[in-house]
Amino acid sequence: MNAILLTIILIPVIEIYLFIEIGGKIGALYTISLIFLTAIIGIYYARYEGFNTLKSGMNQLMKNELPIYEIVSGAALAFAALLLIIPGFATDLMGFLMIFPLTRKLILNNFSSKISNKKKINEDFIEGESEDIDDKK
Repeated sequence: MNAILLTIILIPVIEIYLFIEIGGKIGALYTISLIFLTAIIGIYYARYEGFNTLKSGMNQLMKNELPIYEIVSGAALAFAALLLIIPGFATDLMGFLMIFPLTRKLILNNFSSKISNKKKINEDFIEGESEDIDDKK
């Protein structure tokens, strides 16, 4: 809970700081133009990568394989497109990192290894049901 609250507070603070710094260096009009330009380029590239992921997923289905990576990759692309729509330079950077296939694969592998490490902790337990035989006589 605290991490989410901290993130909600820090992201706008970082974005405002970057707006002020970049706007002071290149001017307000160029800063606003750059924000729109990164959003437009990012959305088009996210669309392109989304179609590639959809095509790859369909190929996996044709081979009777479950397209797990493609499903997760599609969700990551949707989140990246959302980050690119939000005005700001830090969110654009995170969005672009998630759009490019190489960095997206690194991020998803890192995320999946953290999840699999959490599952390994619980693998020592065997679930089952017990029945008392003496009670049935």
